[in-house]
Amino acid sequence: MWFGGTVGAKAPRPGRGTRPGGKRGRLRDGLLVGACVAALGLVPAAAVATPGSGVGGTVVAQGTSEGKLKVKTPKGRTDVTFREITVEPGGSTGWHTHRGQLIAVVRSGTLTRTLDDCSVEVSPAGTSFIEPSGADHRHIGRNLGTGPVVLWVTYLLPEGSELSDDADAVDCPAQG
Repeated sequence: MWFGGTVGAKAPRPGRGTRPGGKRGRLRDGLLVGACVAALGLVPAAAVATPGSGVGGTVVAQGTSEGKLKVKTPKGRTDVTFREITVEPGGSTGWHTHRGQLIAVVRSGTLTRTLDDCSVEVSPAGTSFIEPSGADHRHIGRNLGTGPVVLWVTYLLPEGSELSDDADAVDCPAQG
């Protein structure tokens, strides 16, 4: 005995291809499954999401990079440190390197960095940049403006590393 169909509907008439496995039965089942899948695609994703509660957040600094940021973490365990750095007018970081990458956002002011190859990068408030790791990436940051430069920096360093290592100055020609 076959119990397919809808309650209260007329029983299929013999010889009409409505038995299980028949052409019409397979077609109907296929259309029904297709309609269900299509309907599920129309359900908003938020309907299955769980709302948060008791959580707040504040954006403290935001910057946009010049291009794609290529972030590389050290091998092994990584110390992640977030730090606010203020460079007063006329001040500098001194020549230094890092054992891991840094992601920096210029919160206010303009930072002027001279890199190992004597190129100069100027980063005004609202920009972000990455400082690469390694002794071959010496650099110095200077505040050539009249107000303080405030940086918000995330350090991605090998576990136990210093935040920076002093480096010898690069002999760059005078920049005019």
